[in-house]
Amino acid sequence: MDLATIIGLITVVGLILMGIMLGSPLIIFFDATSVLIVGLGSIFILFVAYPASEVKSMAVAVKKAFKQDPKKSEELLTLMRQMSTRARREGVLALEDVARTQDDEFLKRGIQMVVDGHDPEAIEDVLYSELDKTEERHKVNIGLLEYMGGASPALGMIGTLIGLVQMLQNMTDPSSIGPAMAVALLTTFYGSIIANVFCIPLAEKLKRRSTEELAEKALIAQGLLSILSGESPRFLIDRLNVQLPPSERFQEAG
Repeated sequence: MDLATIIGLITVVGLILMGIMLGSPLIIFFDATSVLIVGLGSIFILFVAYPASEVKSMAVAVKKAFKQDPKKSEELLTLMRQMSTRARREGVLALEDVARTQDDEFLKRGIQMVVDGHDPEAIEDVLYSELDKTEERHKVNIGLLEYMGGASPALGMIGTLIGLVQMLQNMTDPSSIGPAMAVALLTTFYGSIIANVFCIPLAEKLKRRSTEELAEKALIAQGLLSILSGESPRFLIDRLNVQLPPSERFQEAG
């Protein structure tokens, strides 16, 4: 669980609510019409811009913003060094039992392709094609959030125009001015909250998660190709270490 995301959201929402309650009752910032226009509208506008299957997958993707897997760089490089040493001594067929113990499907499939003796160029093509497809899926989910972040203020503006039209048509009835102005102002408020408190920050967090996942998969691909080419364990670690920040590098290399 990524506490930073949760604490950040709770704090920002709390500060907004506190700012409201310091000057007025919270209830006056609720308007059913504004919720319908901006809240539901921001969700259903996605079905206009994207296929339903991609919209449905967004909920699963957003969970990644609240989940932080521990970095496995040192563990991964240790495994790669062990596999490299074993492959040089016993041959790549000896790595088959290693593949069976892996939970990571990308790593497991990559090791199995090495064991099966496929051509190195074919293995490289498969691994990096999967990296490209993974990046494409990530971009779709990030794009959904960014689109929603842009559509919410626009829907808020539509609600504002509706409220202003209703207000101007009923200027002779003072009791109608207040509700119409509430729609006019609260829809803009709701749109801004959805976009700037939720959609845009979560999209940025998903970009970070995507970068981390792709970097880990790239390490796996490079490590397996290094093992397949018969490079020494020491050179393999040096090759992979340069892909990592200094604080995450394998310390026993070199």
